[in-house]
Amino acid sequence: MRWTLKPKPEPEQIEQLTQALKVDALVAQLLVQRGITNYSEAKKFFRPKLSDLHNPFLMKDMDLAVSRIEKAISGHENILIYGDYDVDGTTSVALVSSYLLQHYPNVATYIPDRYDEGYGVSYQGVDFAEDNGFSLIIALDCGVKAIEKVAYAKEKSIDFIICDHHRPGDKLPDAVAVLDPKREDCSYPYDELCGCGVGFKLVQALSVNNGETIDDLIPYLDLVATAIGADIVPITGENRVLAYFGLQVINSNPRIGFKAIINQIKKKELTITDVVFIIAPRINAAGRMKHGQHAVNLLIESNLEQAETLAKEIEQFNLDRRDLDQEITKEALVQIAENGEEECFTSVVYKDSWHKGVIGIVASRLTETYYRPTLVFTKSGDKLAASARSVKGFDVYNALHGCSEYIEQFGGHKYAAGLTLMEEQFESFKAQFEKVVSETIDPNLLIPEIKVDRLITLDKISPKLMRILKQFAPFGPGNMTPVFMAESLKDTGYAKGVGEDEKHLKLAVAQNGSRPIGGIGFNLGDKLPKVKNGRTFSAAFSVEENEWNGNVSLQLKLRDIK
Repeated sequence: MRWTLKPKPEPEQIEQLTQALKVDALVAQLLVQRGITNYSEAKKFFRPKLSDLHNPFLMKDMDLAVSRIEKAISGHENILIYGDYDVDGTTSVALVSSYLLQHYPNVATYIPDRYDEGYGVSYQGVDFAEDNGFSLIIALDCGVKAIEKVAYAKEKSIDFIICDHHRPGDKLPDAVAVLDPKREDCSYPYDELCGCGVGFKLVQALSVNNGETIDDLIPYLDLVATAIGADIVPITGENRVLAYFGLQVINSNPRIGFKAIINQIKKKELTITDVVFIIAPRINAAGRMKHGQHAVNLLIESNLEQAETLAKEIEQFNLDRRDLDQEITKEALVQIAENGEEECFTSVVYKDSWHKGVIGIVASRLTETYYRPTLVFTKSGDKLAASARSVKGFDVYNALHGCSEYIEQFGGHKYAAGLTLMEEQFESFKAQFEKVVSETIDPNLLIPEIKVDRLITLDKISPKLMRILKQFAPFGPGNMTPVFMAESLKDTGYAKGVGEDEKHLKLAVAQNGSRPIGGIGFNLGDKLPKVKNGRTFSAAFSVEENEWNGNVSLQLKLRDIK
């Protein structure tokens, strides 16, 4: 791995913040590296307030969206809440539908079938709306590129309100309102909201006219925090506030559906990492293995017994998903080796029988193995569908744009995208994708990078530092867990491999005679020879609390050893 030491801020900046906050220079440096340079910014960072959220009417078209919904309610129209089948989409649908149903009965939900309809707004969805007398569709976490589908709906006298956070194309759909902070002509102060975040801003705007306060919307924030974690959007600015309060709801008074999932996993306090790796995969599994509506049903359920039945069902989907993704990953790795493509700049694999619901996870697994832009294709009707994943620093969405002559349609983000193409275009596309990536990627990006906040000595690691570091949470893009580096370390003689096949490394290290501190390195078992027999080494690590038999101690969570 590449270790990159972040540039040290100007000494005056660190000194000013040290004085203003009465903290150690180490803490001041970590804050400056996160763009926090004065007392008021630090206060906002450490003490988020719901009053820090922006006025929702600053978002382009918000006034149009609110007035159209109010018109639908006063005219007793039927409203269809339409969302994508992933975590961001299903949480969005649960949020907006459950809020509207508190005020108005004629509201229903619709999640497209991943296999029959594919991603985003579908013609089948519009037909469903027409057949069932819906005259307004609110599309969440999708729709910003659905120009033909929105036009098709308009022909049937069905209006659209779009709440999306994906990059728009050159032209916007002809909807009543297009809420998307990534619109070029939208001056909303924060453009990194997830789809559920945009849905929350719509609810926030509606609540103003319903005479409610922001405190009345707190119960919905468990959904927003889950979407923020699952969609890997930056946990900065408004997202930090939403995630911070959403986690409090998850840990103190979650909705019944979350309670049913948490009861299964029996974990006391959940962090944003737990939300990403424990709650989100279960919600996602419904859309991957069966249908996303199962997830919405769980998230809006108000009866605990019924929710626990739904949660058991979803847990089974998750176990099935896990088995499938392990099996397909093995097959894909064999395919890359058999084709002699280990040295390519990209991984592009295809098998017509692979389950469409897990190809995104498989693409992520392959990226972890070979660390390069990756596409996993399967057959979907008469076309091929793929999930794309990228490496840090490389925009796979732009790379796909460079192959657009071979693609039917594509959409997504810098690091994750989806596309479809005709089978006869596959080989040409594959060659073009390799060409585009090889010509545009910095070869350094093909080596995983550890960004180190600063070099420290072990004597700096104390319970007091840990108490402050915990207040940096919730962590995520834009505010990653602080990573440190220490040199001249020696194992105190206890280093060993642990876990299945001894693939993890457990040790206790000291530095120049300091008091030993324990460390665990997941998947670093192969580094054991580097630390044995009194060898000196450097380590990159974060600091965490380790609870064992009721005792809490500090330990190093090792990222790499050199």
